[in-house]
Amino acid sequence: MLSHVFIGVNDFERAFDFYSTVLGELGLALKFREDDRPWAGWMKPGVARPLFLVGKPFDGQPAEPGNGAMVALLAADRLTVKRVHATALAQGATCEGPPGLRPEYHANYYGAYFRDPDGNKLCVCCHGPA
Repeated sequence: MLSHVFIGVNDFERAFDFYSTVLGELGLALKFREDDRPWAGWMKPGVARPLFLVGKPFDGQPAEPGNGAMVALLAADRLTVKRVHATALAQGATCEGPPGLRPEYHANYYGAYFRDPDGNKLCVCCHGPA
C-alpha cells in the first residue's frame, strides 16, 4: 500500500542517531545515507518497499510536525512495542502514550506513542494476541 514515508527533521545528525537506534529495534536496516542532501532511508532486510526516510525538507524550509499527522510502525509483538518505546524515550523522545492495550481500536491492538526530538508523532504497535 505504501511506497515510503518521509519525516522532515531540522537536525539531521540528531535524527539519524535517533532513528538508527529506534528503527534498529524493529529490525529495519539502513538502506542509504546521503549527507550532502541530507537524508537517509531504512527498510526491512530483503524487501525493497516500503522505505522509512528522514531528512531536511526539500524546499529548504524548517521541518514542522503536522497537527494530527502520525506514522505508525508495525512491531512483531508486545515486547517489541515496549522495547522500542523505551528506546525512543532513552534517545530523547517524549511520551505521548505508554505501551498498552487500546481496545477502542480492536481487542488485540497494543501500542505506544512518542514524539521524536523534532516533535514528529510516531506510534509503534502490534495487532496480534499476547
